[in-house]
Amino acid sequence: MTIEGKNPVKEAISGQVTIEKIYLQKGTERSSGNIVALAKEHKIPMHYADKAVLDKMSRTGGRHQGVIAVASEFVYSDLEDIFARAKEKGKPLFILILDGITDPNNLGGIIRSAECAGVDGIVIPSRRAAGVTETVIKVSAGATQHVLIHKAVNVNDVIRRLKDMNVYVYAADMKGKPMYSVNLKGDVAIVIGSEGEGVKRLTLELSDDVISIPQMGKINSLNASVAAGIVLFEKIRQENF
Repeated sequence: MTIEGKNPVKEAISGQVTIEKIYLQKGTERSSGNIVALAKEHKIPMHYADKAVLDKMSRTGGRHQGVIAVASEFVYSDLEDIFARAKEKGKPLFILILDGITDPNNLGGIIRSAECAGVDGIVIPSRRAAGVTETVIKVSAGATQHVLIHKAVNVNDVIRRLKDMNVYVYAADMKGKPMYSVNLKGDVAIVIGSEGEGVKRLTLELSDDVISIPQMGKINSLNASVAAGIVLFEKIRQENF
């Protein structure tokens, strides 16, 4: 796996992946932030190369900003790790469940919003959905290194387990109650559906309640990443303000 861009690489150096080596564009040492110092501190080998070499290595169309890290594959977390993190924080459990997000750019954007919102963990399906790739790490601006992500064989089994733990599960759907009229405080899991079909029927039925984002336009739909951010921060608003 390669990680590209200054911020994603800096976050990854102290994150959940092992950095094997870093390639830095020749002549950019001073403008690379503190990547050189961080690499030295963590004893990561540095290699200096021409821009053409980095362009050839790049999987993001050359948007590497002069730095590419070669890393181990992303390490997914167990649900127990997510529960333990929330307990350590001493706050209500806050989980985001993604029901079939297939666009890596959407997944990366959602992970970035989730990290900013203080989500304890994200659950994604192991099949028919995007996983954490180089593109996702790049779009998340390094947030993948700070959010625990669990890959579930069956998302609905995770929902059943959460409900057994008295975690209230809300599914986001256009036909739900306006989210501003619903109490989102306490131990909560929020389900965001796929870009095309939304939350699946059985998942909607398993959820404790269905909420929607009030909309005033004519299109009547939001990008999955945008919708996730709005719902997550409504939970934060109710909990803290």
